[in-house]
Amino acid sequence: MEFGWTLAQQRLRSEAEDVARDAAQRYGPHPDSWISAYSKAFAKEMAARGWIGLSWPSSAGGGGRPGIERMIIAEALIRAGAPLGAFWFADRQIGPSLIAFGTDEQRDRFLPPILAGDHTWCIGMSEPDAGSDVASLRIRATRSGDTWVIRGQKIWTSFAALADYCYLICRTSEEGPPHAGISEIIVPMDADGIDVRPIRDMAGGSHFCEVFFNDVEVPAANLVGQEGAAFKQTMRQLEHERGGIDRLVSNARLYELARARADVTDPLIRQEIARLESTFRIGRLLVYREALGQAPQGFSAATKCYCTAYEQAVADFVGRVFGPHAVLGGDLARGIAYAPAYTIMGGTSGVLHNVIGERILGLPR
Repeated sequence: MEFGWTLAQQRLRSEAEDVARDAAQRYGPHPDSWISAYSKAFAKEMAARGWIGLSWPSSAGGGGRPGIERMIIAEALIRAGAPLGAFWFADRQIGPSLIAFGTDEQRDRFLPPILAGDHTWCIGMSEPDAGSDVASLRIRATRSGDTWVIRGQKIWTSFAALADYCYLICRTSEEGPPHAGISEIIVPMDADGIDVRPIRDMAGGSHFCEVFFNDVEVPAANLVGQEGAAFKQTMRQLEHERGGIDRLVSNARLYELARARADVTDPLIRQEIARLESTFRIGRLLVYREALGQAPQGFSAATKCYCTAYEQAVADFVGRVFGPHAVLGGDLARGIAYAPAYTIMGGTSGVLHNVIGERILGLPR
């Protein structure tokens, strides 16, 4: 299927591509730039354009524009490798979560600095013994008067070392089934008792962090939504995280380099390129369907599984095309080394296959 883009959308895509090329020249192109490249200066530039909170409702200070426009801009920026890390999580899911579940005071306090590109957020979700299974997390927040006292550990928390706030998923009660007793609390990252330890990965990055909460005290008013009943809130937040264009084009620039180098006189290479191109187009349709609100509830799990498997296939293709040159360092080596993370972060494909079977297909447990 070929979309018939409106003239306004075509102009927006052209503008976004110009901005993306300029950003890549000034800040350097980065594979996986939404999670591996950080620039507060570029965040301020995006805010000045109104490209942070673009699809948030205007009543919350956002642009009130269709989600497909955000996807058009994001695809151009990520393809070029523009540094999005300073605002990506806040724009993608923190803002929508606060709009959906936060109090008026929380929205008035936290949304404007996000929209201005001033505040970076991290998301405290995974734990050493609770990765993709959110219901098994153990970090505890205990109410003491007008204060929450938080004890425990998070891991794989991207940009925790640079963030101003953490959107923390924690346990406030042990009663009931595993998915009960979970709450979401906003934690300032400069609070006493927080210890952040960056994790250097095999690709040379250090955006992932361990975060230790040692009797960290935050106001009770920082609770988002309903105490002990935030599991559904978290699942809704993950809908924003899993079904976006970032799960499809993270290593697009490396694919373009390999595509230009590939020996297309080899019929097997041509066949592989055709398979990758076809897979990309299907993945793009899945992402657009999410942005247009046409996907069934929970279908972002399927979108993520499909798109991140494609990204791993791209990394394999890049490695075969460049051969030994791909392991000599630089973006090629980093992209290949980082590829296993695609189907892990944001929910492992194994766990999401269960989600697809149980929640979308209605298969028995």
